Amino acid sequence: QVQVVESGGGLVEAGGSLRLSCTASTTVVRFNTLGWYRQAPGKQRELVASITRRGSTEYSNAVKGRFTISRTSAMFTTFLQMNNLKPEDTAVYYCNMAGEGQVYWGQGIQVTVSS
Repeated sequence: QVQVVESGGGLVEAGGSLRLSCTASTTVVRFNTLGWYRQAPGKQRELVASITRRGSTEYSNAVKGRFTISRTSAMFTTFLQMNNLKPEDTAVYYCNMAGEGQVYWGQGIQVTVSS
């Protein structure tokens, strides 16, 4: 069973930075898209950023210019560098790995930005 594990969350002051990491427990699945989503209290889960095997990236308007998604060449680890964090970035962040007709989610990691 494939597991996806996030790390790097925590509490940071507004204007600060955090780097999230996500690693899959497998090296067999061919992932095509890696992504980060977030869910704030009382809100729906939303896409933050994604990156494809070809290196194409997509960002939500809310984080464009502040967050950067990257990945290892093998596509088993992805990172989300978050700069100039704002209180509205507070949420549980989820890693998503998709490939071979399957989608795998991490359990989520809390990011809290204090004002």
